[in-house]
Amino acid sequence: MKPAVLSLLLMIFFLVGCSTADPSQDTASLTYDTGADPDAWALIHAGEFLNGLHEHETMIEYDYEVMVNTVTNAQFADYLNEALKTGSVEIVGDEIVGFYQGDEFHGGRHEEKITEGDWLHVPLNESGLRIESVDGSFIALPGYENHPMVHVTWFGAKEYCEFNEWRLPTEVEWEKAARGTDNRPFPWGDDIGPENANYYSSHDVFEKAFGKAGDTTPVGLYNGGSYDGFETVDSPSPYGLYDMAGNVWQWTGDVYEGQHYRYMRGGSKANYAYNLRIWTRNNATPEYNSPSVGFRCVSDPIGS
Repeated sequence: MKPAVLSLLLMIFFLVGCSTADPSQDTASLTYDTGADPDAWALIHAGEFLNGLHEHETMIEYDYEVMVNTVTNAQFADYLNEALKTGSVEIVGDEIVGFYQGDEFHGGRHEEKITEGDWLHVPLNESGLRIESVDGSFIALPGYENHPMVHVTWFGAKEYCEFNEWRLPTEVEWEKAARGTDNRPFPWGDDIGPENANYYSSHDVFEKAFGKAGDTTPVGLYNGGSYDGFETVDSPSPYGLYDMAGNVWQWTGDVYEGQHYRYMRGGSKANYAYNLRIWTRNNATPEYNSPSVGFRCVSDPIGS
């Protein structure tokens, strides 16, 4: 394939996978209780696992815990109210911003400086944002309380986790939590279908009602339940984590030497099914935000 054609295809993939386009119609009228516990965590034991497309044996030498579900709009709104009180973040114009200490600059060929200072956490003027300020306090938009928080930058996701004394997962931590220790390509097994995850043209209840643009689905929707006739299959990872493929890309915490990009895992509602394989990566600058990007946190086990 010619380099120019390959570059064009990669650009198309990136734009589809991280599109900032918002669903064209309001989907909040579709409200489902999936029974998901937003405060649930899963323990991942130390040990080897098969990492990446080529299944390299990789060791993680410590136990860690991962949120069973991605951070929801309701959780993030509650956090913002507390963080604004403590001064951890502040509202400047139509943005939530917060301090970041900056990255060590190595002068990589395409590296950009990430300097010490205030950086964007959440743009408040995005139509796809599902939280709002009412009488001085942030709340989730009605019907979106248990949907994943979106339009949060890497800086915002990092601060959320650290405010709660957690952290963003490394890429290897995320992948082991999604895959377990065998060579499955998807968190639930070998194949993917509309009943497993929210992806582009997966015909979930939101797509059926409002077209292919769809929307995020509530966390934990793919749990074997039926929603207005849409049948799901229980599709957790081997450790019981939901939405590790599809719905929203998930920020990871690695800061790599010689580059300013941050990496995301899991694919999203805007990606085709084949892009939801566990080893698929995407990247963007840390101030990037999208209606297809969210996150979850990890922590050390209690008592460790």
